[in-house]
Amino acid sequence: MSGDPFSFCTEIAPPATPCSPSPCGPYSECTVSANGVAACSCRAGHVGSPPSCRPECLVSSDCKLQLACIDRRCRDPCEGACGRGARCQVIAHSPICTCNDEYTGDPFTYCYPAPSQPPAPIDPCQPSPCGPNSICLSNADTPACSCQPHFIGSPPNCRPECTISAECPAALACVAQRCKDPCLQACGVHAICTVIDHRATCACEPGLEGNPFQGCSQPKGNEKR
Repeated sequence: MSGDPFSFCTEIAPPATPCSPSPCGPYSECTVSANGVAACSCRAGHVGSPPSCRPECLVSSDCKLQLACIDRRCRDPCEGACGRGARCQVIAHSPICTCNDEYTGDPFTYCYPAPSQPPAPIDPCQPSPCGPNSICLSNADTPACSCQPHFIGSPPNCRPECTISAECPAALACVAQRCKDPCLQACGVHAICTVIDHRATCACEPGLEGNPFQGCSQPKGNEKR
């Protein structure tokens, strides 16, 4: 051991690691380059550049119209969507399956050669051409498409009003895929509720105390006699 009384502390001090903590930001990877400095790159499946790496998509509208957001990546929604003997067409991010010419059946499971005799009347809504979250009604052998209640958009691109609160106005929150007032039944009695960035914030009325989420009351010793 060196005669220097501070040499022991110097010898056991851990070496500096440029990647701990990582300077690269979220969704990134940090490696130490040959010259001993941190080298940042985005994780596989993410786009951008550190420190602003992000998933390729969060919703399908982040992708091109012929692609859909699957596992946070823009992919072809037709892969594995249709049955044998069927063709797939992507319309506004949604896969639409139909049987090939001179074939019939359920394009989502199996299409088979159409019989030579005149076919029986076919329900234009079976299978539905309207896309997910939609309603199909037969109108003179023509499908009439509309979105299900509480869904917005237009077929074949019907979607929930929201999936996360950021899709709602700041005074509302996403509850059961609808933008609603988060203050409803959020606070206890004699409490005041305000909405801050989609979240309900409860506070006791002036002069009262307690847990505003359960109920507020007069401070002890100040109860009305």
